[in-house]
Amino acid sequence: MPDHEPESDSYMRLNLSPADGDVAVEQQPGEPLVFQLGVTATPERLDKTLARLLPQHSRSRLQGWIENGHVRVNGQPAKIRQLVGPGDIIQVQPQQAPEDLAFTAEPLIFGVVAESEHWIIVDKPAGMVTHPGAGNWSGTLLNGLLHRYPELARVPRAGIVHRLDKDTSGILVVARTELAQTSLVRQLQARSVHREYLALAHGRLQHAGRIDLPIGRDPSVPVRMSAERPIAPKPAVTHYMPVRSGTDDEGQIVTELQCRLETGRTHQIRVHLASLRHPLLGDMLYGGRMISGAARQMLHARALAFEDPADGSLVSFQAELPADFREVEERIEWEN
Repeated sequence: MPDHEPESDSYMRLNLSPADGDVAVEQQPGEPLVFQLGVTATPERLDKTLARLLPQHSRSRLQGWIENGHVRVNGQPAKIRQLVGPGDIIQVQPQQAPEDLAFTAEPLIFGVVAESEHWIIVDKPAGMVTHPGAGNWSGTLLNGLLHRYPELARVPRAGIVHRLDKDTSGILVVARTELAQTSLVRQLQARSVHREYLALAHGRLQHAGRIDLPIGRDPSVPVRMSAERPIAPKPAVTHYMPVRSGTDDEGQIVTELQCRLETGRTHQIRVHLASLRHPLLGDMLYGGRMISGAARQMLHARALAFEDPADGSLVSFQAELPADFREVEERIEWEN
């Protein structure tokens, strides 16, 4: 038995498992949970014991709490595999799950091209995830929007109606009201929103074209999309037009393309250009290489146009090329 007991006047005791006599000792809200194992408790690993005492949390989450110092046994920092048994006192300081912070406002840096009472035109930097998801529960554009525009907390998904990949830079529209969100979603579904991208692709493309290839998840690589053997494919159409071609300082041919989306599937331009054997510079996921200083996929959402939900008038906007994109272009000797 440990040589210390919780102060009885500071805790509320609740019988958890009468069979083995475990007792939960809970302090004021926000303070650690304290469990004292019964005298008949069978010795077992700490993480297994916690999984039994706190079944609402996953084993991996509890292990993370132990590793990060949020669990103590008999007053000492705990280890995942240590054995606990009769009389041991376990203190647990519960931590918020990352997904619980997904809609928390954060002061993040992103550009705003224009705004009205109905919409915000955002210039998203490369490296920023648009919307929280697995592995990216904070630091997203949504978190930054909630900080700069607190009223977006009243709009589903903070007004986000379409997304850009993490390492794609450029322009997107955010709805400021539910009415505007409904209008913009309908326009996207009707394929009437004009979305234009600038891309740098490997190799020489000489003629404009239209790629009509359904896209779905790649069956062998979960983070990839595929047009060759997709799972649950959805229609996807991309229009592209070569702007100019050139050679970098290693003799690699590069083509600058203007791309226009009819649909908006995940990784659409990246997958479609890779299907032509002309992947984007820097797009390692789809066969691109980091030449000419390209440290991410060379794709920039340059222009956007839609009907203003307020009065139906056509509004259009552009986002300037970011510095890293311009630097890559400057390393290429263009032919025209």
